[in-house]
Formats: sequence, C-alpha cells, structure tokens
Amino acid sequence: MIVTDKQQRGDRTIRLPLKEIDYHRFVKDRVFAKETIDILYSDFPELFPASFGKGYIFNGLTPISIKQECQCRRIRLSVDKTTYTIAPVFIMPYMTAKTEDVETPLFLRRFNVPYWGLSYAFGRDAMYWYRIEQSFGRFNIVGTTVKQVESLPQDLLADEKHTRLKRDKHYIAMTVAKECILGAEMTDSASEASLTEAYGVFAREARSVNPNYTPETVNTDGWAATQNAWQTLFDGITVILCFLHAFIKIRDRATKALQDSFNGAADRVWDAYEATSKSSFSQRLRRLREWAQDEVPDSVMKKHILDLCSKKDKFSQSYAHDNAHRTSNMVDRLMKFFDRACFDAMYFHGTLDSGKQRVRAWAILWNFCPSAPATVKKHEGKKSPAERLNGMRYADNWLENLLVSASMNGTSGYQQNPL
Repeated sequence: MIVTDKQQRGDRTIRLPLKEIDYHRFVKDRVFAKETIDILYSDFPELFPASFGKGYIFNGLTPISIKQECQCRRIRLSVDKTTYTIAPVFIMPYMTAKTEDVETPLFLRRFNVPYWGLSYAFGRDAMYWYRIEQSFGRFNIVGTTVKQVESLPQDLLADEKHTRLKRDKHYIAMTVAKECILGAEMTDSASEASLTEAYGVFAREARSVNPNYTPETVNTDGWAATQNAWQTLFDGITVILCFLHAFIKIRDRATKALQDSFNGAADRVWDAYEATSKSSFSQRLRRLREWAQDEVPDSVMKKHILDLCSKKDKFSQSYAHDNAHRTSNMVDRLMKFFDRACFDAMYFHGTLDSGKQRVRAWAILWNFCPSAPATVKKHEGKKSPAERLNGMRYADNWLENLLVSASMNGTSGYQQNPL
C-alpha cells in the first residue's frame, strides 16, 4: 500500500512500553498514569506527537475490549484538541492477541514458515496469521525503523527485484541502508515514472522523519530509469554506479576459450577497485584499457571491459564521499531474503495493493526480528538491524520493540487533523 499524508487507522494510537503488571493501576489511577506518561515522554519524545509537550488532558477510556478484556486511556492535546489513544505493547494492535502469544509464530514468519504450519503448531487458522503479518504493512517503514533524525542514513543503495503477480511480471523497488530495508514498494513496471512513484514512497516516509531530508549518495546499477527516478526525487543526490554489476557483465561473457583473458581481467578490475584515491583509480583503469585492447581477443567480454573503463567518471564519484557504497552487496544480500519469501509463497496471487502491503510487512519483519546469535555477539548484544541502526531498543522482546517503534504507525511527523 502506498503511504500518503492521508490519515490511517492507528495514526492516533500512541503505543508505549507499559508493563502488564502495572497496567490495571495505569487505567484506574490518573495520578500514576500521568507520572508514567510524563516519564516516558521525557525518555522517548519521538514516540509522541510533536505538540505533546505543550500539554494534554485525559479524555476518558476506550470501551472494554471483548477480545482481551482491556481498556486504553485517551488523551486530548491542548494545542490542536486532537485525541489519541494510549495503548500498551503487551496487546497487539486491534486487540487481536497477547503479544507474548504471537511473538514466536511471527518470528518464524521471518523464515517463511507457511501460515498453515503456524496454524498447525500454534492454533487459530491460516488467515489469522496472514492478517496479523499483513497489518505490519500499514506502518511507515522509515518512521518505524529510524527513531532519531540523526540516524537517517545519508548513503543508500537501491535496486529492483523481479517478481510475479498472477503470472504478470512485477518489480519490488528496494531502498536499503545499514542492513535495514527502508523501502519496499511493488510496481507493475520498471519505467521511470513507475520507479519514481515506487521510490517516492521511501522519500515521503523519510521526510516524515525529517522534512529536509536529502541523502548524499545512492548506489544503483546501470538502469537509467532507476538513476533518473532518484535524481527526480532528491535534488543534488549523487548517483554512484555499482562496480560489482560492471564486473558481473564481464564475468558472464567469459567463455572457456577466454578463461585466461578473464582471469587477467578480473585481477586488474579488482586492483583498480582497491585504489585508495581517485587519481590512482583513473590510472589503473587506463592501464586496464591498454591491456584489454592489446591482449584480449575481440569478443563481447572485451567490449564490457572497455565499457567499464569508459565509465571512469561515474565510478570515481564515490571518492568524494567517504561512506558511499561502491557496490550493491548490501542490497543484494537483503534481496535474497525477498527471493526466498517470494519463492516459498509461490509469488503473489491477490491484488497489487495486497502485494504492496505484504512486501512492506516483510521489510518490517527483517528490520526487527532478532539476527543469528553469532551476529548478535558480533554487534555486542544488539539483536536486530533496527536496534543496530538506532543504537538502542525500547523493549527486550523484539515484537514489543517493534510495536513501540511503530507508535502512531511510525508517522509522528505528520500533521494530524483534529477529530
């Protein structure tokens, strides 16, 4: 689903890390509730509306949920009279379940365990688990994942993954940074207009966190429509051509008869890549061109070697940006996660909108589900990509951390309309 400035269900739900043991008192005791809210606002202002600090009053309670026998407090802001619901994280959105009861099944969805398998192991029916997962697709991916303005990445990677919807070819436009998926939007075309709209979802969500956000660089392959889309969305962005894609073109044209030539070319190509300065990089590409012209037989492989050398100016732009990505390795790794998810689901069979919401939900799961123990140890206990990006977490339980991060659907920067 394309996220716009239009109000969505959940935008007025402030989801806070309230403990279940204290929640009855939180509902019944106004003094305790105010103290708790004020402490949480002091610690985590990003979870609240921008005008929250100018004052609020309590505005009653929601009806008791038949599903969970739970009530939520409501508050009204003093400035614009907007009403919000304060919801706890031990209950899932829409009171569908206790968080602790669905945390493990949803973690298994990170590994594409089918819905019927979850139904067999944990009860309910397959559609129940499908709907819970789909609900994550409503969240603003950037606003949910990136909780501080200063954490917004300045150096991005972007690429499109091919997929199918009812046997028709579609594309998932992915935006990646710091091992997090910050954009995942399905589109039915790889045209410049379609990709501008698809990547524009990321642009709008990022600007809900910081209205002045403009990344410094984006690494893409050689598809002109992708590069033009990013330059349309962000004035002044530097598009860096992926060096790996250029090498893969050479490798894929290396026949058995050209094996020796390919080995020599590969050594020289990666030697150029490892140059520590722009001038050294240019010099090594010149030598590569001279060598290829003299030593490599006329072939498609030779043409791609010379093409790589001719794009020296595009590759060398990365030397002006210390943290720019020179290859697409990171986005390629995360695309493998989508590859497995699409294959295991036999691709998409519903509407385009349901497909969009599903890939957004996959992105949220990737960002917040715990990584492998070895990865967690490597990053000194930081469990998930989102936690490593932000340098903190709101709750030890990954699903509770996700729900807190998605307070107001992750769109706290949007201007709210009074009820």
